[in-house]
Amino acid sequence: MFKHILLPTDGSALAAKGVKNGVRLAKALGARVTGAYVIEPYLPPMYPEGAVMVGSVLDPREYEKAAEAQAAKALARIEREARRAAVRCAKQFVSAPQPWQGILKVARAKRCDAIVMASHGRGGLGGLILGSQTARVLAHSKLRCS
Repeated sequence: MFKHILLPTDGSALAAKGVKNGVRLAKALGARVTGAYVIEPYLPPMYPEGAVMVGSVLDPREYEKAAEAQAAKALARIEREARRAAVRCAKQFVSAPQPWQGILKVARAKRCDAIVMASHGRGGLGGLILGSQTARVLAHSKLRCS
């Protein structure tokens, strides 16, 4: 059925549940997994006229270094989970303006045939205001998502 499953993560406890389910599915199917972490581009802080800055602000190089460290930490969790289950695992971080765009970018580049990710399950007004990366992946993907 599925041979290559993408497991997106943001490093959260909720994403870890999706990762565990994805690794279990991969194990059952004899599939491999790729962990994906999306780094949003650096946006310089904007201050209103006359604002006084107190403290330091990350420059783009510091932001990139910190974001890549966070990505490595989150992806290491996927790698550990896959290793425990004896599932082949690759890792990838990518930069994209929106997480859903990065997720689909990795899925296409790695030729994944399924995506397993968690959702907050927000509906109604909460879903409308905060949006759902899972819903956007579903809306824009040609892959099967669960």
